[in-house]
Amino acid sequence: MNTPAALEAILFVAEHPVPESELAQVLETPLTAVREVLTDWARQLEVDDRGIALRHVAGGWRLYTKPEALPYLERFATTDGGARLSPAALEVLAVVAYRQPVTRGQISELRGVDSASALRTLVRRGLIAEEGRLSTPGHPAIYGTTGRFLEALGMASLAELPPLTDHMPAPEMAEALDRPPTRSGELPTTEG
Repeated sequence: MNTPAALEAILFVAEHPVPESELAQVLETPLTAVREVLTDWARQLEVDDRGIALRHVAGGWRLYTKPEALPYLERFATTDGGARLSPAALEVLAVVAYRQPVTRGQISELRGVDSASALRTLVRRGLIAEEGRLSTPGHPAIYGTTGRFLEALGMASLAELPPLTDHMPAPEMAEALDRPPTRSGELPTTEG
């Protein structure tokens, strides 16, 4: 089997990004040759009318679906074969991604609800992992994101997370949200 075909087979079954060095070792091929094949293949997939793309993320190479396939993937996700994260799990994942390392108690406090179930789901799916324990009473576990998280988002590192400031309310609105509600749950206005 030639190098491009072997790389295609490996990356088709890979469950995580595979480093070039590992691919070169498995194929007993020089690293430069593997890198050249992968780079050419990635470029070709970008220009072809194909449903997949080859990306270098989280220190390795992996096949992904192209964004144009999103409507079909969304429909597929609603079938028995698709599996989605709940809104609660997505919230917990965001908290862990931006605040790590973080404890379950800190996550629950920030969200205002118990987050144990969502946390277990994310650990089971390999998106977050226990990174150790604090040396405080009770020795709570601390959590952080995993390489699988980076891979799922198509990022090479956490530095690629969008800044939270892009999604923050204006200072006046933040102050209004911090004030207690006036009557029947209404938020106070920012006007005098």
